[in-house]
Amino acid sequence: MSRERERVRKEIDRFRRDGDRARKENDKPRREVVTSPRTMAARHLRYTASREIDEQTRLGEVYMRSLVRTQFRLAMFVCTVLGCVVGGLPLLFLLVPQLREVQLLGIPLPWVVLAGLIYPAFVLGAWLYVRQAERNERHFAELVDGQ
Repeated sequence: MSRERERVRKEIDRFRRDGDRARKENDKPRREVVTSPRTMAARHLRYTASREIDEQTRLGEVYMRSLVRTQFRLAMFVCTVLGCVVGGLPLLFLLVPQLREVQLLGIPLPWVVLAGLIYPAFVLGAWLYVRQAERNERHFAELVDGQ
């Protein structure tokens, strides 16, 4: 029986060696070349957002309309704020009569504010508008170039 066991053990060892060798050969990736018979097929061209805008397509119109709408909203906001400030000052002087009687360097306060201090407010509003408008354009350019 020991001869039988020895023979079986040898067959098992040989089977394992052959299986390991076969497994190692199967683990190596096979290289295959795949070619298409349609080498002359038209390629799908991807339209970028800037091309859509340049060619004035519907999508380009949507992009431009969004930029114009954003810039218009910003302009209306700045004009509303400045209009409220400029329109609110005379109303303030009308409702608070003590302010009308205050004098700075011999000039009534309403004249000083409306004739001198309102212009720096306009310059500040213009500076803020330009800064925001450039930021909007930068975001738009990133949107267009990012696609």
